[in-house]
Amino acid sequence: MSEFLLELFSEEIPARMQKRASEDLQRLMTDALKTAGVEPTSARAFATPRRLALVVDGLPDKTPDVKEERKGPKVGAPDKAIEGFLRAAGLASIDQAQVQEDKKGAFYVALTEKKGRPTADLMAEIVPQVIRTFPWPKSMRSGRHELRWVRPLHSIVALMDGVVVPFDVDGIASGHSTRGHRFMAPDAFTVTGFADYEKKLRAAFVILDADERAKIIHDGAMKLAAEAGLKLFEDDALLHEVSGLVEWPVPLIGKIDDQFMEVPQEVLTSTMRANQKYFALTDAKGKLAPRFIVIANLIAEDGGKAIVNGNERVLRARFADARFLWDQDRKHTLSSRLPKLKEVVFHAKLGSVHDKAMRIGKLARELAAFVPGADADKAQIAGELAKADLTTGMVGEFPELQGLMGAYYARNDGLGDDIADAIAEHYSPLGPTDSVPSTPLGKVVALADKLDTLAGFWAIDEKPTGSKDPFALRRAALGVIRIVLEEGMRLSLNKAIRDALVPLRGKMAREITQAELENAPENAAIFPVSDPTGIRQSLLSFFADRLSMQLRADGRRFDLVDAVFALGGQDDLVLIVKRVEALSDFLGSDDGKNLLAGYKRAVNILRIEEKKDATTFEGEPDASLFVEAEEKTLASAIIKAAHEATKAVVVEDFAAAMSALAALRAPVDAFFDKVTVNADDAATRINRLKLLAQIRAALHTVADFSRVEG
Repeated sequence: MSEFLLELFSEEIPARMQKRASEDLQRLMTDALKTAGVEPTSARAFATPRRLALVVDGLPDKTPDVKEERKGPKVGAPDKAIEGFLRAAGLASIDQAQVQEDKKGAFYVALTEKKGRPTADLMAEIVPQVIRTFPWPKSMRSGRHELRWVRPLHSIVALMDGVVVPFDVDGIASGHSTRGHRFMAPDAFTVTGFADYEKKLRAAFVILDADERAKIIHDGAMKLAAEAGLKLFEDDALLHEVSGLVEWPVPLIGKIDDQFMEVPQEVLTSTMRANQKYFALTDAKGKLAPRFIVIANLIAEDGGKAIVNGNERVLRARFADARFLWDQDRKHTLSSRLPKLKEVVFHAKLGSVHDKAMRIGKLARELAAFVPGADADKAQIAGELAKADLTTGMVGEFPELQGLMGAYYARNDGLGDDIADAIAEHYSPLGPTDSVPSTPLGKVVALADKLDTLAGFWAIDEKPTGSKDPFALRRAALGVIRIVLEEGMRLSLNKAIRDALVPLRGKMAREITQAELENAPENAAIFPVSDPTGIRQSLLSFFADRLSMQLRADGRRFDLVDAVFALGGQDDLVLIVKRVEALSDFLGSDDGKNLLAGYKRAVNILRIEEKKDATTFEGEPDASLFVEAEEKTLASAIIKAAHEATKAVVVEDFAAAMSALAALRAPVDAFFDKVTVNADDAATRINRLKLLAQIRAALHTVADFSRVEG
């Protein structure tokens, strides 16, 4: 078995591309080998700022022999058909072919065998093709070369058991020579295999493994922080980015001038992180300390003093800019910034951000009633001011701080912590792992913002399609669901959507009058666009889909959500989940499984007979027409179970409702064992079908069991 070593040495590869590039190199090479019938025992890829490397172990010395079978024409076929077959199969005469038979008769078959070839020859074909078609997100040509690479490619190492695999890519010939650190070991050296390659790179101040570089950075930063009596502000994303910027990491510690520490901590850490790739340090209380960690890419003769001083000067200039923005922004209140939001377009069809802010404020006032501790007046103020920081210089420089800076400015304006916290939290949750807002006003304003966004894009018929969701509407709906469920809010989602749509009436395909709005039933779809079901029904269905996905992610059955929503009028997410949980527990029991089977049998009979008779069999069955004892028992059991289930549903005790329905299992089983539904007597038949309809109606007090799988 052989080892193959490949290194592609270039100018600096952007850190954000390195991990994906190493994975792509490994995938493309192993896929190409597999296509050729070669299965290595292992393949490992590496990336540093100036190189991609791959080592493949367990390669055979030659590719396997391949036997091919080519089916030809039938025996006795025209001469031209046979000649074409011989030419394609590479046979001199038809005597070299075999004759096989199947159901259609005898036909010719050409059996050919391709001998294996040295694996090194295969590599000489595969590697150039991989290099020429490498899927860089961005690439460039250098000089007169035609090859597109992320940065100019300088050299290629390609060794099979220490022997160069010869090939050429756009004038760059493969070899066994590479280089180490740009400054500390710039001279070329030769390698004989992976172990030699890794050893010599380390001697030339290059650590090949990105994870090892990250560990050195983290451990070194932790040590420096501890020596200063501080703690490292953990940042995995920054850690792995910095490990892609250096080949020989050397952590150093620098100071921050005290004059900048009055600037909000998040501003300072964002400046250090985004612009300079520095690690922040905190004191024992978690407050930002006036120190930072910078990772050098070499061992300095002066111990890093000049490097630290240079980085302190750069950071001083950055922080001075941030302090200037902070001072300038505080000269204007958030309220005074609202008119500027009229100049910021939210969406061409939905108006400005100012329009959206006013809508959020009004909706937040309505929603405050559903969150204990949320003041309606403050909710409206927080909603209207939530987007005001978009016009500040600080958010213009650091967009990731929107909302958070608004909270700082709100406190500066004397608006109080509750309004400030609501502004800071209103974008949450940003994703499935992000926390929901922790304050009452934060929950209200976050809900208002997300519901306004969803209602707006539904109003102009800009819904997610397939995998496309440019306005993150799925994330917004999931955010609403999480806030409502985690808060336990008894919110009518249908009414909330209607309230969100009121100020958007002029944006819709048809103007909706106030009279229509006021007189419409709670569950009516009165906001038609291109689809006849209406905006609210469409948006409620979207929430149902998102809730199904959320519950499925939590290990629950998505079909049960559909079964509950199918009842109609189900827009209280808390109650829906309670119904789903009770339904799930019930169907997990033997009674539930057997009753579901009986229900489906009843519904199938009803569907067939109702279609045949072109009618429905609703209404109370006539007790005088009962013939069998099982009919009487079932009718009595249905009345009792339906009554008890309905009472339990009214008080939201869905477990009790299921328990009441479970009592139907035995009489339903007995009915189907002893009673023929389609009796010869027409009146008896109709009466028994009505009894089946009663089974269906009883179970539908909790959910539409026809939507349940199984």
